[in-house]
Amino acid sequence: MENQYCRVGATKSITSGQQASLILEHRYQLFLERASGLHKTNAKLAEFFESKALQIKTILDNLV
Repeated sequence: MENQYCRVGATKSITSGQQASLILEHRYQLFLERASGLHKTNAKLAEFFESKALQIKTILDNLV
């Protein structure tokens, strides 16, 4: 089996400080919006997005 490498620039690490909190806040809002839009059509997926939002909220609370 050959080694697989990610492409350069395919992922970005979140730096500490103000930039990290802004990125996490944006992702938190995005997951909440996705969850609210899916409650009627796909409850399992909405629950997944809510759990991701909760994880990000926990990280944000620990960052502050």
